Amino acid sequence: MRAVVVTEYGGPEVLRQIEIGEPHAGPGRVRIRVHAATVNPADALLRIGDIDGALRASTLSPPYRPGMEVAGIVDEIGPDAHTDVQIGDRVMAIVMPIDDSGGAYAEYVVVNADQVTLAPAGSSHAEAATLPMNGLTARRALDVLKLRPGETLAVTGAAGAVGGYVIQLAKTDGLRVIADAAPADQQLIDMLGADAIVARGRGVGERIRQLYPDGVAAVIDAALQGDEVLPALRDNGQIAVVRRPGERGTSTLHPERGITIRDVWVPDYTHATEKLDGLRVLAEQGRISMRVAQTFPAADAAVAHHTLEKGGVRGRLVLLFD
Repeated sequence: MRAVVVTEYGGPEVLRQIEIGEPHAGPGRVRIRVHAATVNPADALLRIGDIDGALRASTLSPPYRPGMEVAGIVDEIGPDAHTDVQIGDRVMAIVMPIDDSGGAYAEYVVVNADQVTLAPAGSSHAEAATLPMNGLTARRALDVLKLRPGETLAVTGAAGAVGGYVIQLAKTDGLRVIADAAPADQQLIDMLGADAIVARGRGVGERIRQLYPDGVAAVIDAALQGDEVLPALRDNGQIAVVRRPGERGTSTLHPERGITIRDVWVPDYTHATEKLDGLRVLAEQGRISMRVAQTFPAADAAVAHHTLEKGGVRGRLVLLFD
């Protein structure tokens, strides 16, 4: 089968499409004929060697394969696979490149049955592929904060894939949302449902505080602005931060104010089928969006990574294995 792999760490040019053996669905597993796999910042971390320790500690051998989310067709179901999906169903799945499945950049991927759910009705493979990892990251961020309906949440990096899902999911949770945006992204952020918008960048925390003099209950800092967001928070507020593999932050920031750091670690939801299927339902209801920025043939994975590294991508870049 075709797969896009990393044989040595480096820039986008190290990505290679090669032929490798097909995996098959063993007990409790499902095989997906992949039609679409997204390109995420985490894929670039694998490519440059930032998660080499985790890969070496896994059961995998080089070459390594990036990719964390796929969409395609179920074509094998192993024995004792507890799943509602059937052969021939259009599905989406979250994939962990450090698991024995390898990453998503392949023509066939085998994962545990609980990592798979039906794709949203009416979606293309490319659209469905954008939902699992980014949607679950946003869902996990909101879940660790445990905010009550009516509370106010601020979001940085709101125009990105994770930030956009945070806005939409927070609104379904009954939260009030203030988001940052560059001038060119204000229309997008408004469309995603933010209640208020401030300019992104340095001083974002002060601008949020001007709108909410008592401070917001929490910030999901998808842009990793750190101390810049602190003025936005009320005392005893929270910051949710998406962590990289192996990275852990401190549990408190400025203890005199009681600010708590909540780590967001998306592998915690690798097997959270009900969370993934909940995203499907919301997408079918039109309450969350699936944003495809651009598609590329899988053989052009290096071009896709170059595009990602240029920045300014709104939505997700998607590799097609058609």
